[in-house]
Amino acid sequence: MGWKTNREHQFFSDLEFNYLCMVDWVSDVIDIREQYPLDRMVTLKISEELGIKHPTDPKTGTPIVMTTDFLLTFREDNHLVYKARTIKPSTKLNEENIMKKFEIERIYWENQGVNWGIVTEEEMPSPIVKNLKYLRNSYLLDDELNIDTFLDEWNYFSGELLKNLKDFEKKYNYEHGTGISIYRHLLARKTLLVDMNKDIDLSEDVNNIRINRKLINDASMDVWTQVS
Repeated sequence: MGWKTNREHQFFSDLEFNYLCMVDWVSDVIDIREQYPLDRMVTLKISEELGIKHPTDPKTGTPIVMTTDFLLTFREDNHLVYKARTIKPSTKLNEENIMKKFEIERIYWENQGVNWGIVTEEEMPSPIVKNLKYLRNSYLLDDELNIDTFLDEWNYFSGELLKNLKDFEKKYNYEHGTGISIYRHLLARKTLLVDMNKDIDLSEDVNNIRINRKLINDASMDVWTQVS
């Protein structure tokens, strides 16, 4: 389930899923559309102008509707900004047919004034992707009532994180694993902040984990990574 869209996303590769995890994490991203269809009449015209064969259905030879892997909507300085991203393993960038297809995409988006780019696994740092996958199913929490109690207790935590989580469960008679579930949820929501360039470690000293005070204060009054 997408964090931003609250719907299931469809992917053709693990690399696309990894990228979703990253853009879902970025606060400025407010909408994510995958496998975005391009206007076939426009791509046919571009391919003709370039002298490039348009992608076709292998069975019928009919020109297919081309797609871009991701169309992202960012909110930047109170304006909506669109960015189109194509996801591909770096090893595929030497294939002539693929690069010709990408040139059609590039010009398509350039003509619309939309920033377009190619993202490979090299722009997806392994520790960050691993951490975001670990948090993937923690964005929503069944029992929201536990969170305030947990944050109150956090002020008294010291030493190893896991020991504190177990003590928290014991004190409030919560079932085993509740503490870890809440901790992961608060990381996913950016209420608690850790260095995402390192593996999330339950043996971490709690002094190395920061509370996002601004987020908590903003919530009481009514979320570290880049995307290429």
